[in-house]
Amino acid sequence: MPLTLAKVGEVNIIKRIGGKQDVRAHLENLGFVAGGRVSIVNTIGGNVIVNVKESRIAISKEMAQKIMI
Repeated sequence: MPLTLAKVGEVNIIKRIGGKQDVRAHLENLGFVAGGRVSIVNTIGGNVIVNVKESRIAISKEMAQKIMI
């Protein structure tokens, strides 16, 4: 299921990253890698703030839909 469907505060494991190669590379640079832990801190208008690798990152709804947990 995509990251956008996860509940706030729930820790999930990233299964895979979808999208084009440049999108996947950008997300990997931010710390979103298969097997990594991710949790949603807050959602604002569909966009999400997540904890990944001890950092808080804001990503768009479109990007979050490419992250499968």
